[in-house]
Amino acid sequence: MNRPSALPLASCLLSFALVACATRANPPSLEAAAPVPAPAPADAPAPPATPASGPVSATGQALLAPVPQPPERPVAPEPVTDPAIPRQQRIDNFVDYTVRTYGVDAAGVRSVLSQAEKRQSILDAMSRPAEKTRTWAEYRPIFVNDARISGGRSFYAQHRAALDRVSAETGVPAEYIVAIIGVETSYGKITGNYRVVDALYTLAFDFPKRAPFFAGELAQLFALAQEEPQLDVAALKGSYAGAMGMGQFMPSSYRLWAKDGDGDGRRDLLTHLPDVFASIANYFVIHGWERGGPVVAHADRDTAAADFAPESLDPVYPLADLAGRGYRPRAGEPVAEGATLLSLDGDAGPEYWLGYRNFYVITRYNRSPMYALSVHQLAQAIRAGSGGAGP
Repeated sequence: MNRPSALPLASCLLSFALVACATRANPPSLEAAAPVPAPAPADAPAPPATPASGPVSATGQALLAPVPQPPERPVAPEPVTDPAIPRQQRIDNFVDYTVRTYGVDAAGVRSVLSQAEKRQSILDAMSRPAEKTRTWAEYRPIFVNDARISGGRSFYAQHRAALDRVSAETGVPAEYIVAIIGVETSYGKITGNYRVVDALYTLAFDFPKRAPFFAGELAQLFALAQEEPQLDVAALKGSYAGAMGMGQFMPSSYRLWAKDGDGDGRRDLLTHLPDVFASIANYFVIHGWERGGPVVAHADRDTAAADFAPESLDPVYPLADLAGRGYRPRAGEPVAEGATLLSLDGDAGPEYWLGYRNFYVITRYNRSPMYALSVHQLAQAIRAGSGGAGP
């Protein structure tokens, strides 16, 4: 979902979410919500895993299927991204690729690119993501603090009718929509000061490590402008990773999953709240949000348990498997069929969390587990002061 030390803190924190969209190579996938089983008593043993012929964990338990996701977003081809090719030739190849793929006007693309600027501060920011340089104890207070909690409660109270309507339609609790906006842009106050075209141009042609993704996003930006002509591509402002609007959507996420929330015939994620709310919820649905399902559970670790670091955030481990490894939901915490394990350095020492399906969905917005846990905890704090929000 990345910050340059030379930038002010607010700017530095800006685009976790859409480097979210950026970091997760593809945006949220909204599968149909599955029925939620009745919760088991807190002290009930973990249910046995459903027999399967697929992969088996080290404890002998059958692993669960990963959460279905939408197709990966297209990336730019090698002639556009190979650093061995001269820069101007790559730019010319990019124009050809964009015109061929999305049917946009070549002269228009060239005109905008001729005004784009390489920004060193963007490259610096990409080299220092906060998720990689901070512990959980340091990261959490950035987003879960009195100002964001009170701001979220006020924002929710002000827009409750619209948020509750989207929540009822999609199954995504209103407080999570609010928390995403709070974490991403401080409720719309900080949406980014970089020209989006400069950010994507810089990362497409001067950041080889992720050039295929960002060049693909730059091409999607021109396609988006063709579909949403109210957007002025050359003037759009956003994060250093090219994310836009109150929810910080990358161009491909905007094109694929943004929703017209009020039927006015356009999708405006910059300032139009009906579209912003509907689009964030849709992003969650597309990536598999389970209506009424739990997000995380605080876990206890047995004294003799060995360290366990799952290879991915997919919630494929049955609770019986995790219990066999020495990790169990704390009494009173929610349970679900499958989970992944998070081990974080908290204020009082190691913290262990079980991330369920809906936690995984939040990580599709930004692949950092600390980001997702911050969203969850901010959402819960907002809900606690708002009379209970969402289904």
